[in-house]
Amino acid sequence: MRTHILALGLASTFGLAATLAALSARAETIGPAEAKTHVGQTVTVEAAVSAIHTGRSGVTFIDIGGRYPDSDFTAVIFAADVAKFPNVSALDGKTVAISGPVQLYQGRPEIILKSADQIKAK
Repeated sequence: MRTHILALGLASTFGLAATLAALSARAETIGPAEAKTHVGQTVTVEAAVSAIHTGRSGVTFIDIGGRYPDSDFTAVIFAADVAKFPNVSALDGKTVAISGPVQLYQGRPEIILKSADQIKAK
């Protein structure tokens, strides 16, 4: 029974990654200023990274289209997922494509990064 549960868990995890990859391949590409008009939609935001910083809680923020608090868009990596993004600081100043569903946090558009395939350096 445990083997079946483990297998289901692994299939779900890999299925999520495959689904995200498929969605990012089909997602509309937009600029950071447009993200607010795409809340609830899966898109790819493409632009240069303005700043990367990690808060006291271990959450990493990738600002695009300006620096916080004036950025147009932010990609967020929660502390539990940060190990999946070992070289994220190397993206500072580079053009990236970030894919996933856009949501609002305190009125600002963001995409939560759960998998490394959601962000690609250009």
